Amino acid sequence: MDTLYFILSKLIGALIRVDTWLVLAVGLILAALVGGRMRLATGLAAATFVAVLVLAILPLGELLLRPLERAYPAEPPLDRADGIIVLGGSTDLSASLYWGQPQSTEAGERITVAVALARRFPHARIVFTGGSGRLRDLGGPVLSEASVARALFVSLGLDGDRITFEDRARNTAENARLSLPLAKPKDGEVWLLVTSAYHMPRSMARFEAAGWPGLMAWPVDYLSGSVADGVGWNLARNLYTLNVAIKEGVGLLALRVGL
Repeated sequence: MDTLYFILSKLIGALIRVDTWLVLAVGLILAALVGGRMRLATGLAAATFVAVLVLAILPLGELLLRPLERAYPAEPPLDRADGIIVLGGSTDLSASLYWGQPQSTEAGERITVAVALARRFPHARIVFTGGSGRLRDLGGPVLSEASVARALFVSLGLDGDRITFEDRARNTAENARLSLPLAKPKDGEVWLLVTSAYHMPRSMARFEAAGWPGLMAWPVDYLSGSVADGVGWNLARNLYTLNVAIKEGVGLLALRVGL
């Protein structure tokens, strides 16, 4: 059942991407042209042009992400941490395999901030959770996020033996469920959950549902900013943030309906 849910989530994730909608719109325009329906083709082309123009200029994704990123305070007051759990999503498996050295993604702050926290709280236990979220790795990943993360942690000066690595999780729900028996958090302990700020509401909900006690959000990797700074011409960036916002929204909706 977990594998079926994983496959469905990946397929749905591909369908809800804005770039997928744009490709479908171009396909409809071509179909209308081939069918000789010029009025329809013209209307679709105009609508697609306006949509791309708006996406290129306005930071719609950032506006949608801001409420998620404000759900938990950045660097809340803290004088103690018994454990630090770091979610995957910060390593680039394809690039790491190709170049033969560990590569991080845009969410690399999950690892760098975790290292800073580990130095701030030298007695805290550390758990990294991440296998592979790629469909091609259904039969088992050639390289797991955990193995790449280990190399990154070590390169940043952290003792790899201090970290417990969970290398099978494919999504947030599995991160929470599979890391719990490894960490064995006790009542009264304070554990910090390190992940991207936009991903924190869904992550906290999944971890609490899995039975994690004493969990405190430590958000990093913020994507939103002021509206004035975001207005400009940056189609690639705006597409990325909007896709992230849609994915998180759908993920939260799935939580509400019990998936």
